[in-house]
Amino acid sequence: MTVHFIGAGPGAADLITVRGRDLLARCGVCLYPGSMTPTDLLAYCAPETERVDTANLSLDEIVERLITAHRAGHDIARLVSGDPSLYSAVAETVRRLDAAGVPYAIVPGVPAFAASAAVLGRELTVPGIGQSLVITRAQARSTALPEGETLANFARSGTTLALHLAINHIERVTEELVPFYGADCPAAVVALASQPGETVVRGTLTDIAAQAREVGMTRAATIFVGQVLAAGGFPDSFLYSSTRDRASQPESL
Repeated sequence: MTVHFIGAGPGAADLITVRGRDLLARCGVCLYPGSMTPTDLLAYCAPETERVDTANLSLDEIVERLITAHRAGHDIARLVSGDPSLYSAVAETVRRLDAAGVPYAIVPGVPAFAASAAVLGRELTVPGIGQSLVITRAQARSTALPEGETLANFARSGTTLALHLAINHIERVTEELVPFYGADCPAAVVALASQPGETVVRGTLTDIAAQAREVGMTRAATIFVGQVLAAGGFPDSFLYSSTRDRASQPESL
């Protein structure tokens, strides 16, 4: 039997993938983070599915539940918010499953930064303005960032930033970025993207922190910084250029 790590998406139940939804319907056991999983999403489980809220469990306790369910002959759905490739603790979990000889598979999901960009109505890679995106987080009461992975180092390139887990440190973050991007650099914050209570603020590095505080943003927020947020008058992508030789060239940006 297999442990399926399923990206639950940013919150809205209908933003889970079809594969993830179908796995929820057939797995005998579902482990989910109670503080972040909407009840509408759990409705995809079969009525007889055993549901385990992991909000108050340690990693070792979660893994013990996964191994026990596997040995009992169940396929297991392990829901993680957003996409399993980002800040999901999947790496630590599968290391333990490998040691126990338990098979697993990973189902991608819609990450929070992508859902937030959709709410903003913005593409994060705009021709001539920005073609890269750095996804990072703030350093606080959490696992230390590797040496070199600092906001200052990322900011020196002027690359568009998407910051997770940073809303409670937004004043410090914006102050640190101003010397590199400029006080008038566009910024935006989306909280609870696709969920009830979804909130958006837009501004610059000068005023975005105050705006976020004014509307009470404290969790599940993504902070964006970069010129792509207010880009205009940029060239069309070469992909759709009338000068491109479509007969001899593969699709390329």
